[in-house]
Amino acid sequence: MQEEIENRTVNLAISTTRLTANTLIAGFKKYMQHRANVKAQNANEKPVGKQSIKELIGQNQGVSSIDIAKTDIRGFEKYARSYGVDYAIVKDKTGEIPKYVCFFKARDADALMSAFNAYTADVLKSKEKPSVLKQLSKLKEIVAALPAKVMQRQKERVQDR
Repeated sequence: MQEEIENRTVNLAISTTRLTANTLIAGFKKYMQHRANVKAQNANEKPVGKQSIKELIGQNQGVSSIDIAKTDIRGFEKYARSYGVDYAIVKDKTGEIPKYVCFFKARDADALMSAFNAYTADVLKSKEKPSVLKQLSKLKEIVAALPAKVMQRQKERVQDR
């Protein structure tokens, strides 16, 4: 949409032989009207997914919260987005050990629990997999224990004349 307005403005400037103050003012007014329309459209849209706590509370749909561990918050966010949960993660610094609190809309409780279940299942599955680095270190030890091949070269120089 922005490109279209810029193209129209350029066409307007090219079509007039002299660029007068009136044409500039008219073009600027149209541009400002368009920006006002875009802002009005964006104001009507509700944010989805990760939000600030103010945006979440401002939707007047009731907010619930649960405590989550600091470990791999990004991994949880991936599942929350895929389940379409509107949430806000806040660090609670009141205690001796800071903890994280996930706020979400009350109507999203079932979707959030499904996202948590999928996330924990993925974490448990990844912990069951053997570490590639441990396997590599075991293979290094095995290779080091093998006897090394001794290669002997015997070079004979023969002078033929």
